[in-house]
Amino acid sequence: MNFEDGGGSRSAGLALAGFVGLCLLVGLSDGAVNALSVHSWYLTLKPPPLTPPPAVFGPVWTVLYVMIGVAAWRVWRTPGHAPALRLWGWQLAANALWTPAFFGLRSPALALAVMAALIVLLLATLRAFRAHDRLAAALLLPYLAWVLFATWLNLGFWWLN
Repeated sequence: MNFEDGGGSRSAGLALAGFVGLCLLVGLSDGAVNALSVHSWYLTLKPPPLTPPPAVFGPVWTVLYVMIGVAAWRVWRTPGHAPALRLWGWQLAANALWTPAFFGLRSPALALAVMAALIVLLLATLRAFRAHDRLAAALLLPYLAWVLFATWLNLGFWWLN
C-alpha cells in the first residue's frame, strides 16, 4: 500500500486508524444508547414494511463506518482538504445524534429532523469529496443509500406510532 502524504507511511497509517477509529467510536457510543431501548421500547413499536431484524444494523453500520473513515482519510491526503473534512465532521456529528434522539429520547419525530440534517450534510460532503477524490465519494454512496433507507424506516416508525 502506498501512503504518499509527505509525512511517510507511519503518519498516513495513524491518520487512517484515527479516521476509521473515530467512526467506529460513534458506532460504539450509539450502540450503548441503543442497547437501553432496543430490547424494550423499540419492540413495542409497530414497524414499517421492510424493517430488518435488529441484529442486521450492527454489522451494516460497522462496514459503513469503516468506509466512511477510509473516505475521509483519502480526502485528508489531498491538498485543500479542510473544508471537505469539516463537512465530513458535521455529517458524522449528525449521524451520532440520531440514536440518542430516536432511542435515548424515544422520539421518532426528533430523529427524523436529525435525519433530514444528516442527509443535507451528507450530500454536501459527497460533493466536496468528489472534488478531491472520486473513490472517496464513491465510498460514501452505500452510506447515503443506507441513510435514505433508514429515513424511510424512521418515517414509518413516526407515522405508525
